[in-house]
Amino acid sequence: MSSTDVVLRLDHITMRFGGVVAVSDFEMEIKEGELVGLIGPNGAGKTTIFNMVTGVYTPTEGKIFFYGKDITGKKPYQITALGIARTFQNIRLLRI
Repeated sequence: MSSTDVVLRLDHITMRFGGVVAVSDFEMEIKEGELVGLIGPNGAGKTTIFNMVTGVYTPTEGKIFFYGKDITGKKPYQITALGIARTFQNIRLLRI
């Protein structure tokens, strides 16, 4: 497989909030056609990883690449324009 087959690459990303390390040295590649899940217990850093990928947070270390282009530190609207978006869990019940 060539490097062009890699859609998303998280290259040793770390996110610190003051003295708290929420994500440490995380790396992952998602290739064209793959379906990947991110699982872990509460507090494992899953949401923080999604927030870094979507531009809500900028990693304190590491880089994020989308089709080989460095998107680290881009604003959420810029990342959405590239084709990366997320939804938020909404647990409110609807009144019928």
